[in-house]
Amino acid sequence: MAGNDLGSLLGSLLGGGQGGGQGGAGGGGGNILGALLGALMGGAGGAQAGGGPAAGAQAAGGNNPLGGLLDMLTKSGLADQAQSWLGTGENKPVSGEQIAGALPDATLREVAEQTGVSPQEAADRIADSLPRAVDKLSPTGELPSGSLEDIIRQQKF
Repeated sequence: MAGNDLGSLLGSLLGGGQGGGQGGAGGGGGNILGALLGALMGGAGGAQAGGGPAAGAQAAGGNNPLGGLLDMLTKSGLADQAQSWLGTGENKPVSGEQIAGALPDATLREVAEQTGVSPQEAADRIADSLPRAVDKLSPTGELPSGSLEDIIRQQKF
């Protein structure tokens, strides 16, 4: 499934590899973000179940749902945090509670189901991993265009 491939790529990007780092936190971050982005791209019906916002994330991002996800966070009052991840300065933190409030419930439940954790744990893991992933994927301060897989592969070299 695309989410699993995306999770592996994101895990590599975040430096987790195959369970290295802090008890596998990097790999787990890649898996949780891969599941989230897969759900936002419409994997396993996430966009239909989530309604407007998830479908909007897919439409806004095309093959790169990250832009749509950042739009969702911005519209949920997390514009300062999302902008800090794109810039070259310090990344502002976001809480699992804020992530849970920004994402459609159905999308968060789908991500939790795919990764075998509770929805709150999924939100906490997303909050931990997303700032680092966005920061690494936007070295120039802007999200590059193209498919998310291509963008991640370019960053690894």
